[in-house]
Amino acid sequence: MQAADNIPLAAASRSTLNRRFCIAPMMDCSDRHNRFFLRLFSDNILLYTEMVTATAIVHGDRDRLLGFSAQEHPLAVQLGGSDPETLYRAAQICHDYGYDEINLNCGCPSDRVQSGSFGACLMKQPPLVSECVSALKSASPLPVTVKHRTGVDQQEDYDIFAGFAAAQIEAGAEALIVHARNAWLQGLSPRQNREIPPLKYDWVYRLKQDFPDQPIIVNGGIKTLDACLEHLRQVDGVMLGREPYHNPYLLHDVDRVVFGCRQSVSSGRREMLRRYYPYIEQQLESGIPLMRVARHLLGLFNGQPNARRWRRYLSENASRRDAGIEVLHRAEQLLDS
Repeated sequence: MQAADNIPLAAASRSTLNRRFCIAPMMDCSDRHNRFFLRLFSDNILLYTEMVTATAIVHGDRDRLLGFSAQEHPLAVQLGGSDPETLYRAAQICHDYGYDEINLNCGCPSDRVQSGSFGACLMKQPPLVSECVSALKSASPLPVTVKHRTGVDQQEDYDIFAGFAAAQIEAGAEALIVHARNAWLQGLSPRQNREIPPLKYDWVYRLKQDFPDQPIIVNGGIKTLDACLEHLRQVDGVMLGREPYHNPYLLHDVDRVVFGCRQSVSSGRREMLRRYYPYIEQQLESGIPLMRVARHLLGLFNGQPNARRWRRYLSENASRRDAGIEVLHRAEQLLDS
């Protein structure tokens, strides 16, 4: 069943997705509340869901897993899985929900994901990934993309990396999103896997040169809009994750700087907060606890006077059972004291 507040885009608009600037799928971060908030900063960025397993979609609470607000478009869903038949069924459901793209996760190195035989460990099985891509493409007309690493463990052979990419392009992947680090399947935590393996931007640039007609998006270690512009000289798009999550105001000028718009949609930090208030009140009325929505605001005032007081007050008070919008109003007042 399609969630009530989802409004599918026309097929033509889905086929013209702009992947120039994307927000990465992040577990425990990229929920629908965070996506709604980030959309307030830009009409153009491409948002992604958290990874959702295909099995959960087929057998679980679909509205809870896949529901979103129409304002979040353009929006891609990231699937985790390695069984082509299950992915096929999940893709049909995602299409019915109105998503704009289906992305296959071949980059997560966590033990939990590995135990399910998907994520980064799939890079060891390019033919299986190709089968999965083919199944996703046959399930719906939505574009199918793959997010993957430059390799696994201590693999340092560019040809193996390029061979994996070539197999997915041949299977019909419409874009490749490359986290420009190897994934160490043993010995590093997921957080360490985002920081310790060295970045290989040159491999991603070389991949674009080897496949000039294939959209290539680079991910990993990108922290500023200036850095985005440098990458965009070499590849088709950039994907940022942790930086805009912890410092969302980074996005306030993205439409002008990255997309060439005359002016950006967003404005000052206080104005962005107040534009989010009606959504928060709507969620509170539907029974959603304040902290589930407000936690995405902790970094909004990073680098500003009294930002620590803002974060502390929200952290200590938004989780109260009776917490309402007044908690945010009080936290905002502390910014001026």
